[in-house]
Amino acid sequence: MLRALFSGVSGLRNYQTGLDVIANNIANVNTTAFKASRVTFKEAFVQLLQGASRPPGDLGGVNPIQIGSGMEIGSIDQLFTQGTPLATGNNTDLAIQGDALFVVSKGQQQFYTRTGNFQLDAAGHLISADNGYIVQGINAKSDGTFDPSATIGNINLPFGKKSPANATTTATLAGNLDASAAVGDTHEFSATVYDALGAPHQLDMTYTNTAPGAWSWTATSPDATVDTGSGTATFDGTGKLLTFTYPAGTSLTVTPANGADPFNVTFNAGTIGDTDGLSGFSKASNAVVSQQDGYGSGDLESIAVDQNGVITGTFSNGVSQALAQVALAQFTNPSGLLDEGDNVFAQSANSGLPVLGFAGSTNQSTITPGALEGSNVDLSTEFTDMIITQRAFQANARVITTADEMLNELVNLQHG
Repeated sequence: MLRALFSGVSGLRNYQTGLDVIANNIANVNTTAFKASRVTFKEAFVQLLQGASRPPGDLGGVNPIQIGSGMEIGSIDQLFTQGTPLATGNNTDLAIQGDALFVVSKGQQQFYTRTGNFQLDAAGHLISADNGYIVQGINAKSDGTFDPSATIGNINLPFGKKSPANATTTATLAGNLDASAAVGDTHEFSATVYDALGAPHQLDMTYTNTAPGAWSWTATSPDATVDTGSGTATFDGTGKLLTFTYPAGTSLTVTPANGADPFNVTFNAGTIGDTDGLSGFSKASNAVVSQQDGYGSGDLESIAVDQNGVITGTFSNGVSQALAQVALAQFTNPSGLLDEGDNVFAQSANSGLPVLGFAGSTNQSTITPGALEGSNVDLSTEFTDMIITQRAFQANARVITTADEMLNELVNLQHG
């Protein structure tokens, strides 16, 4: 009867722990990226009352006689199953699709988390909003490229950074030069080009018909010196571009008056023998510079994150440039991680070492920007387990009550 009491007590004690785990799961049903836990039980110490014996001759053997003394906690496992991504619209909210974790730092200590509700602090660090830990990754070089040998460290977004100006090198021509124009007829248009300091310069183009299917052209600027002389553009009898030349050399040299370095502009007049640029048909002239690749300097205005965790900055001059990339960590046994609270985990002796990498390359997980991972708690499962645990607790309480009644009868035998 004492064994029955101890067995019942072990059931009460351990099913209470089971209910604690269920209660914690239910309490965190709306906690971002929370990973539910489960309890498994195992049989406790077993007492051997009689050993087994071999079959003696023509008789059968005898099995051992054993009796258990209750149960105890086998394990409390964290279930790292995928939670549902929930859209938030905040571009620094990140959700992981896969089994990786974000890496965050508290001084010299590194922790790991599935919670991606990140934000920027006053110093430009990308941090976890839950605890202020700094998100880890690599920062891009000033030209927006990544150094393959870069060390993973604090992500710092350089707000206040400027995108340098880019001098115009190529301008694209498009449109028609009228094949019916009389000799001496002109067609004028203007374009804006940029020097290396980012200053715009107006480029005035004048095309003059010199013969059927033949035009000469000149370029001038009110605030820069441009090559003197004329270039040519000729077309064959079907209106297709035949030749395109420059006043001097193979490009147009523009020398700004503001002290910026001279720069060469190459015109893309289209494919020779085609009409994908300039054409020479019998219709009104409408040739223009459709685009050019120069721009002034710009200030960082906004950021966005892609599925590989690359943080891209958009500048006021229209340039987009990579600023940083978020690192991810994988563990051989993520269930072996130590739960440190604050939605972060720490490496343990049985989790394995973190394998650091990046989504889309060294890590097969992907990142969903503008979303957060929901909890993986299944309320239907938790409520079912709660009923089972409650009934098991009641049954063990009844065992204790029954054993107590039997002991009471034993004590009262002397009064029989």
